[in-house]
Amino acid sequence: MMNTSHALTYLYLLVYIVLSSGVILYNKWVLSPKYFNFPFPITLTMIHMGFSGVIAFFLVRVFKVVSPVKMTFEIYATCVIPISAFFASSLWFGNTAYLHISVAFIQMLKALMPVATFLMAVVCGTDKLRCDVFFNMVLVSVGVVVSSYGEIHFNIVGTVYQVTGIFAEALRLVLTQVLLQKKGLTLNPITSLYYIAPCSFVFLFIPWYLLEKPGMNVSQIQFNFWIFFSNAVCALALNFSIFLVIGRTGAVTIRVAGVLKDWILIALSTVIFPESTITGLNIIGYAIALCGVVMYNYLKVKDARASQSTMPEKLPERLSKDLKFEKKSSDIYVPNDGNDRSGGSSPTLDLIVHEEAPLIPSSRLSHVGRTQF
Repeated sequence: MMNTSHALTYLYLLVYIVLSSGVILYNKWVLSPKYFNFPFPITLTMIHMGFSGVIAFFLVRVFKVVSPVKMTFEIYATCVIPISAFFASSLWFGNTAYLHISVAFIQMLKALMPVATFLMAVVCGTDKLRCDVFFNMVLVSVGVVVSSYGEIHFNIVGTVYQVTGIFAEALRLVLTQVLLQKKGLTLNPITSLYYIAPCSFVFLFIPWYLLEKPGMNVSQIQFNFWIFFSNAVCALALNFSIFLVIGRTGAVTIRVAGVLKDWILIALSTVIFPESTITGLNIIGYAIALCGVVMYNYLKVKDARASQSTMPEKLPERLSKDLKFEKKSSDIYVPNDGNDRSGGSSPTLDLIVHEEAPLIPSSRLSHVGRTQF
């Protein structure tokens, strides 16, 4: 018989899958000219960032749910600003892709996320080029190419936007590991939003002013407060649902849930948006890419376990208590030890990357697909 703890874990996973899929479909519906017809992806992303930043401010400064970290100008300038810049870029490009290509094809392109992260990690020197991982990356790339070839409504502009967003997000993940770990900075989901969301909002203001503002006619814009409010609430709730999932499941479970979510999302998108036609070549290509992603995830789990097995069996009592406290609170933004003794990449780069919630990396998170708003 299922106990309460297992039931709660499955409930959190279900909430994560529903919110993750729902936010993507909601964004597509809002942005698409065929439905709600609000073709301003930067504006929508700024609404999300502004709402998240305001909520985080009240939780930190007014209600004092959590305490702000010791943030110096140096840390903010050298860590938060560059990370926020690439975060804002990934959200901007990812949301813009919804205007040009289908949700199903976007999910297939997101299979490139491990490839992009691996390449960025190698370029930045945080990972080593390995034959087994390289083979997986080639397999994923071939699958995505086959899937793209089978796309009936292939659009080069939308594809470039999505792929650019993927690489921007990959670089953000690598910078998060390199910059924040060096400073020893740890952030929970609330403080992450508190510092990063306002900065991302400022970065988004520049392209918004140059690209979207000139073409915005207030009299012709269909603005519904409850639509945008509920959309922003869903995006914020997704951040916290991922946080809950991290605290109750392991890497393998999260990976399986992510793959399941991707397939459900692809199927749902074809029902909700009938113009999203899936061909047999789409499925074959995505299946090939998925095989590469699964093999990659297997290697990451294997590397993580090998790294854990090399840790000393006995730790000082105080350190043990600290580790237990950290595990209980699930309050880690970047793990303290980013060195992978097995010779593989650091587990901090194995993230659930999602367009609405790329702010919460953890050593227990994995690449199951891609991030963005």
